[in-house]
Amino acid sequence: MSSIYLDNNATTPVFPEVMHCMSDAWATAFANPGSQHSYGREARRVLEDSRESIAEILNADASEVIFTSGGTESINMAIHGFTFGRSGTIAITAGEHPATLMACERARQNGWQIATMPVDDQGRLDEIQLANLPWNDIKLVCVILAHNETGVIQNVAPLAKRCRENGAALLLDAVQAVGKIPVDFQHLGATALAFGAHKFHGPRGIGGLLLKRGVKLPPFLEGGHQENGRRAGTEPVPLIAGMATALQLWAADSQNRAGRILALRDQLQHELVTRCSPVVVHGTNAERLMNTLSIAFPGIPGEAMLVNLHLAGVACSLGSTCASGSAQAPPSLLAMGLDPEVCKSSVRFSLAIQNSAAEITEAANRIAAVVARIRDGN
Repeated sequence: MSSIYLDNNATTPVFPEVMHCMSDAWATAFANPGSQHSYGREARRVLEDSRESIAEILNADASEVIFTSGGTESINMAIHGFTFGRSGTIAITAGEHPATLMACERARQNGWQIATMPVDDQGRLDEIQLANLPWNDIKLVCVILAHNETGVIQNVAPLAKRCRENGAALLLDAVQAVGKIPVDFQHLGATALAFGAHKFHGPRGIGGLLLKRGVKLPPFLEGGHQENGRRAGTEPVPLIAGMATALQLWAADSQNRAGRILALRDQLQHELVTRCSPVVVHGTNAERLMNTLSIAFPGIPGEAMLVNLHLAGVACSLGSTCASGSAQAPPSLLAMGLDPEVCKSSVRFSLAIQNSAAEITEAANRIAAVVARIRDGN
């Protein structure tokens, strides 16, 4: 029995074109890009070409691109930079990624206050309730642009407007958005935006932070002049080249890729709603990532589903892999007002372009069989 991989929000397989690009870069751009000899200059050329390419796709200036080890570092770098040596209030939603929640908790321990922004029953920011936040003291707002668990995409325009009016910085966690949906840094109005390559078929260990031109932050990592003094450490040029290639591949085929993945996601959702009732599909009335299906099977613990689906050859998750091992109901689902038992019975299936219609049909068969077996107590 072949396994079916439906955990692409955790990580995606690296495309062959990306591996080929990195292989070339390891051979021809291996040198330190800070070196002045010809080898270093070739590495610098590849580095800056990659920076320009990424900036163009995300509608940012090349000077606004800071390379990091991934989304987690980018988020920590931004929150540390915006809060270091200062005080005030950070506004976040209850469903932020653990990287954001824990970085904000560290700031809280250093004297910052935390204000929680409410969401509606679909996981969307409640625009009316935003007015009730303590804007006179809010210095930083952190929001996940496309949710890693539910796939819900936030309309951040009203929030960005309030941030501008009140002088607050806006950090967007776009780790699940970049390489899946169009992301326009200038249009979004964010101060900073985090992304990571391995969510869009690039290599692990590389990502970036877009930081609005003119904004200066104290470095999170010190010890070198790299990235214009904003992030110390020799840049891993082959990984950066691989990330740029992966993003280029998405940009060249984004509409076709989105349509195909959406059809597969909707196929899976239809099959499970039809065959596994009762079920609860989270965020179904909101704009969602085309690849993400967060669905609850009431009466079946999520852990039991996960184990049985593993044995059935279907790879999925309960939600954020960075929070795996927790037996608690996901805060993002609780914030939507869902029953805690429904939250605990939720599973996330996340698809990608390498999945096929035949795989989705087979996956639905296996999932339906698991649900029936557990509910029958066999």
